[in-house]
Amino acid sequence: MAKKSAIERNRKRRRLANKFEARRSRLKAIAKDESYPAEERFAARLKLSEIPRNSSRTRIRNRCELSGRPRGYYRKLRISRIALRELSSQGLVPGMVKSSW
Repeated sequence: MAKKSAIERNRKRRRLANKFEARRSRLKAIAKDESYPAEERFAARLKLSEIPRNSSRTRIRNRCELSGRPRGYYRKLRISRIALRELSSQGLVPGMVKSSW
C-alpha cells in the first residue's frame, strides 16, 4: 500500500489538471501561435507561469485504484499487476485463469 500522502497528492493533481485544463490549453495555443504579436505571446507565457505547476497533465502519476502502487500499472484496468493477480486468484476477474504447463 502506498503512502496516503502520495495518493492524496496525486488526487489533488488530477483535480487541478481538470480545473485548469481549458485555461492552460488556451494560453498555450496563444503562446505557440506565430500570428499573434510577440508581446501578446509573452504575456500568455507569463500568465501560464502563474498557473499552478501541479495542474499540468504530465505531473499526474498512474496509480493502482486498490493499492495506490505506482509501478506495474495496467491502464486498461487501472490496477497494478499485483492487485490483478490477487483478484484473479480469487476468481473476481471474469475469463482470467491461472496458467499452468
